[in-house]
Amino acid sequence: MSDQPQVLVGGRWRAADRPTGEFRAEDPTRAEAIGPAFPVSSAADVEAVLIAGIAAAADLVATAPERIADFLERYASAIEGDAETLVALAAAETALPAEPRLRSVELPRASGQLRQAARAVREHSWSDPVIDTASGLRAHRAPLGKPVLVFGPNNFPFAFNAIAGSDFASAIAARNPVIAKAHPSHPATSRRLAELAHAAILAAGLPAAAVQMLYHVDNSLGVRLAGDARLGAIGFTGSRAGGLALKAAADPAGIPIFAEMSSINPVFLLPGALAEDADALAATFFASCTMGSGQFCTNPGIVVVPKDAAGDAFVARATREFAEASPRPLFSRGVQESLARAVQGLTVAGAQVLAGGDVGAGTGYRFRPTLLSVESAAFIDDKGALQAEAFGPVSLLVRVDGDEAFTAVAKAFEGNLTGTLYRAADGSDDVLWASVARHLRERVGRLIANRMPTGVAVSPAMNHGGPFPSTSQAGFTAVGMPSAIHRFTALHSYDNVPDALLPDELRDRNTVGVQRRIDGRWSDADVGAGASTRTHH
Repeated sequence: MSDQPQVLVGGRWRAADRPTGEFRAEDPTRAEAIGPAFPVSSAADVEAVLIAGIAAAADLVATAPERIADFLERYASAIEGDAETLVALAAAETALPAEPRLRSVELPRASGQLRQAARAVREHSWSDPVIDTASGLRAHRAPLGKPVLVFGPNNFPFAFNAIAGSDFASAIAARNPVIAKAHPSHPATSRRLAELAHAAILAAGLPAAAVQMLYHVDNSLGVRLAGDARLGAIGFTGSRAGGLALKAAADPAGIPIFAEMSSINPVFLLPGALAEDADALAATFFASCTMGSGQFCTNPGIVVVPKDAAGDAFVARATREFAEASPRPLFSRGVQESLARAVQGLTVAGAQVLAGGDVGAGTGYRFRPTLLSVESAAFIDDKGALQAEAFGPVSLLVRVDGDEAFTAVAKAFEGNLTGTLYRAADGSDDVLWASVARHLRERVGRLIANRMPTGVAVSPAMNHGGPFPSTSQAGFTAVGMPSAIHRFTALHSYDNVPDALLPDELRDRNTVGVQRRIDGRWSDADVGAGASTRTHH
């Protein structure tokens, strides 16, 4: 195994220590292995990254914010400068289209997140300083003082990559070292990103071990690592089964885990909206459901449709769109097999297949776009089985008869990342909207009007999170700075501590120029100097 690619451990590239196996990436369109054999790391590598990460954490806590921001900006520029190589690697390993998905959408999103994190660092906006002069208390968000373990998903080789995505940028911005566990679906892409990150770390003068990466570990070792109390936190994007297994290990050790798991993202088509243009909505829905072969965490997995003439027209048009579509490439054999099981589970629970339902013809890992339907009464009675995520180009129609049925279905949903309501432009749906939205609002992180849920804007106002089981911790977002950074921070309070011994952003003189909440008012002034008119970022 001497020719295996090296792992990034302790600030240098070196051979894996006693690897327990090896694996290769695959071309999903041909179901054939490509590229070199990457190592499956052993417990020796895991121990090494933990020891190095702990040492780096102490150094990062004392690192000037400007150097952290410099690294993030250098890394963003390096990714942009190496775009052609990165896109070629990711397209080969994932079968995602180079244009526009990878080159024009996802790669700029990844570099943009890094730049937004750098801005939050320079502005200190993630630290949320609060000063209460009457009580002598001062508080802010601070580094964890321990490494953050990040598990990357299969569906975003750039924007959620363990070594480059939002979790990575957020953890580094809060001055925590990252131990990245790359996803085995795109190891060559991850290696190239790690090479760029490592070079940027050295150029910025940060501790070399602030960024480490292993390609893969056995599941049992990954679970054991998640329960190691030397970690400060865990970021995870993936399946519910994987997230819950890690959470079960992390919870007894007191390690916060921010796991983004399954979500079916219900879409409600209210009667007035459908009456305006059922055909256009059907086409929009089909495009959203099959974008990226449906391998999005915000894929519209359930659509609630009224049982009326417009609803029937929508179902007919959508069924035709799905039936005429070719099988779509999936990331791996595992995704294909899991998707087939999910569709079978929906049919066993009572759903009827309207189109697709199998792998279809063609080479590689594929699945035909699939549309199913079920009556609302059956959905409400057996909501658990019928809310199982099908990770691919699959959606379930829930047919409802009357306004009360719309509301009853809304009440039946588990926690999701998003919930969408399409309403008529003339206001005829607004009373029903209010009834459904009241119940849907508490079950989703982001409530959407008249737009399919697939897109996730990188905005400070974004919530890419939601109630359990869509995530392990409601109230936090995996996208959008500075809020995403808050996941990987500790709240530090200082009681009657002399000014000279306080962190810079909590001292009387505001030498860093940060907005602070002083005695209930946001201000960038010195303590006692009066409030500025500037707004909080």
